[in-house]
Amino acid sequence: MAAKKEKSFEKRLLALEETVKQMEAGNMSLSDTLKAYEQGEKLADSLKKELAAAEERLTVLRGGEA
Repeated sequence: MAAKKEKSFEKRLLALEETVKQMEAGNMSLSDTLKAYEQGEKLADSLKKELAAAEERLTVLRGGEA
């Protein structure tokens, strides 16, 4: 079985934005809000990690300049 391919950065960012919109609308039950929050946290963490990796790559490409 092939490994599940991770969604692109852009797709994960859109998913996070949609999750926030749904939560801000205030039409979700407490249980659904908590699930959405957990999902949003996971998405945000994965996006932060990818951004940090990209910044590290840029630093290396610049020869260590900040």
